[in-house]
Parts: sequence; C-alpha cells; structure tokens
Amino acid sequence: MKDSYALVTGASSGIGYQYAREMGSRGYRLIIVSNEPDELSSKAELLRSDFGVEVIDVAMDLGVQSAAQELYNFCTERRLEVEVLINNAGVYHDRDFLEDSEAFNSLILNLHVYTPAMLVFHFGKDMESRGKGYILNMSSITSDMAIQRMATYSSTKAFLKNFSRSTHIELFRKGVYVTCVRPGAVATGLYNLKPSALKAGLALGYIITPEKLARKAVNALFKGRPRITPGFSSKLLVILVSIIPTGALKLIRRLKIF
Repeated sequence: MKDSYALVTGASSGIGYQYAREMGSRGYRLIIVSNEPDELSSKAELLRSDFGVEVIDVAMDLGVQSAAQELYNFCTERRLEVEVLINNAGVYHDRDFLEDSEAFNSLILNLHVYTPAMLVFHFGKDMESRGKGYILNMSSITSDMAIQRMATYSSTKAFLKNFSRSTHIELFRKGVYVTCVRPGAVATGLYNLKPSALKAGLALGYIITPEKLARKAVNALFKGRPRITPGFSSKLLVILVSIIPTGALKLIRRLKIF
C-alpha cells in the first residue's frame, strides 16, 4: 500500500466510484468525497474490503465556495499527503438556462468551475513543492458544443478543458501532471437514459462504461497525457457538431428536433 493518498470527488457512485476503485487497485490510500453520506460510507466499506487500503470518507457539499478550502484544511490538519487529485464531482440538466433555478445554476458553476480550480490551487501547490503529483479534471465532449439546453454544462466543461491545458503546461516541468478527460455518453444514471437506449449505445460503442472510462483515464494520467477523449465515436461527434452552423441549430430548435 502506498503512503500517499488519491483524493476523488463525487465518489459515492458512477464514474467517481470507479475512479476510487481504479486507484485502490493500484495500492493508493483513498480520500473519497461526496454529499451522499450513507452511500459514501457504504462505498468506503466496499473499497476497504476489495483492496485492503485505507479509505477516508468525507461527507461534504462541494457546491459551495468554501468547500475547497475546507477539504484542503481537513487533509492538511490530518497530514494526509495527496499525490493524486481527481476532480470528478458534477451535475447535469438537459434544460434551457432560464428554465433552471438560480440555485441550480449557482451549484453547477461552483461545482464545475470554482471548487475544482481551488482544489487544484491548494493541492497543486503542495504537489509542486514536493516535485510530484497528478491531477485529473473531468470535462466532456460537450466542451466543444455550444448547443441548446446545455448552456451552463458545456460552458463549465469548456472551462475545465482550457484550465487543464493551461495548468498542464505550467506544471509539467515541476513534476506535476494535469490531464483533462473528455468523455461522451457514459453508462451512469446522470443522463437518465432509457434501458433500451443504454443497451443500444453500449453495443454500438458510443456509450462507454464507467469502469472502462476510469481505467483509460487513469492510464492517461500516469503517462502524463494532457488530454484524452475516449472512443472513436466521441471524437467523431465532436467534429460533426462543431461544424453545424448556428442557423442550422436554430432550425433544429424551431422544428423541435432536439
């Protein structure tokens, strides 16, 4: 078992839990964070049982602006050396910007922009001083898609994409590697897909399982890659959507195709 820790946010389910499993399988002690305390505690027990590593579960709402400082303080007060930071926590709504509540719009901006950036700021400084560290930021292929009903989601994911590239360049010579992961559809409950659509997507390859995504992403992280977009279908979709003119998107909206 390694002496250092991997910190995973949004680790009580879905992709975040698979990231925790991937890091546990590699011998890392774990700090897992989520705003679902019961589910988080349950997952912590499974991780301890399956991998025999220390697991510290931290129930915390990362959607408030004080969260990054509080989480960093929690770790430093306990002298928990974080070697790997995985910024995974996120939310998703397929809804027009003005139809969402002020509370949700504030939540997604904090959760996808402010908190991950400040976690990189705090933990990144420690990694820089030690000359070693790994940071993984979860973006999305929608970071290249300015389309309806994803105004905040795609824009915040674009921030994570650009922020990751900039910090990767700033830090790689100091022994700290930042990787941006940009998946397409993932087989989790986040998108509320119908079972038939999920099954078809997995069969056709345009939906990836959380287990496969976590494995590919962590492999890319430890190779020092600045960015990974898993799956040929996702790469192709980015190209196709990016060349659709605004007029065509307006027509799609008018005809209620999407």
